[in-house]
Amino acid sequence: MGFFECINDKKAAFILFDVCREWLSERGMEAMDGPINFGENDNYWGLLVEGFTHPGYGMNYNPPYYKDFFEEYGFKIYFEQVSNHLDLKKGLPERFTKIAQWVAQKPEYKFEHFRFAEADKFVKDFMKVYNEAWAFHENFVPIKEDMLFDTLKKGKVFLEEKFIWYAYVNNEPVGFMILMPDVNQILKHLNGKLNLFSKLKFLYLLKRKTITRGRIVIMGVIPKYQKSGIESGIFYNLAKVILPMEHYTELELSWVGDFNPKMRLLHESVGATFAKRHNTYRKIFDDGIEYKRSHIIPLNTKEKAVKNNNGL
Repeated sequence: MGFFECINDKKAAFILFDVCREWLSERGMEAMDGPINFGENDNYWGLLVEGFTHPGYGMNYNPPYYKDFFEEYGFKIYFEQVSNHLDLKKGLPERFTKIAQWVAQKPEYKFEHFRFAEADKFVKDFMKVYNEAWAFHENFVPIKEDMLFDTLKKGKVFLEEKFIWYAYVNNEPVGFMILMPDVNQILKHLNGKLNLFSKLKFLYLLKRKTITRGRIVIMGVIPKYQKSGIESGIFYNLAKVILPMEHYTELELSWVGDFNPKMRLLHESVGATFAKRHNTYRKIFDDGIEYKRSHIIPLNTKEKAVKNNNGL
């Protein structure tokens, strides 16, 4: 269940929850998760429970009282998602920079940013990395090519080619990272309208460098090359581009589930600090069924991948 909106009235909220539960039960479901909205889990996912600051583009924002509605109804935390804040004015930690520079200079490694002129190539590289890197996630579903092209088409007006980075080892794609400019900083000036005037205003504000924040939407490295410094090399190349752009002052590194300890460690290594917490909840319809939280992605996925590839 998703796109939950309700006045501060528990009775009204429970009526909505009951309708969702009944509709799902009639179709054979034994539980419901929420709030989960249409599309991939990089957008509008989870309930904001801590860090009620400015809402980044694509991030769920809701009143604080929603949390009580969910938990009093019987929803339990399935997993939590943490977003961290990086102050670009402070730069990156010296230790991280030294390690990242060493990785980036390895002759077999290559880092390059996305180019719309070669979108077909980069979309295929994205799919290869994503489908291999996310295979250890619970309920994994391979990503679709048409969805990626649709995302590029919608975001072409504001996406920065040099904010999307790929890593290659011996010319084979092994990792990527996508940073999205926070277009909410412009959209809030359009009063919810998308007429000709508002579109011209959007372009004007974009040219005036109104956007000062970015959000790292997704980052992944195939298991074989995890713990090899690839993530650091990607982040280092992004930093070389964005740090000189003085109108960009902060990044939101979102969102990392508590089931993904490896990515949380990377956030800490670049000097990011806690910003927001979203919860994804689960409500099991039968109280007699044991509740279990989402499984943790093991730190040793690299070793598992190597063993699988060797047929062990």
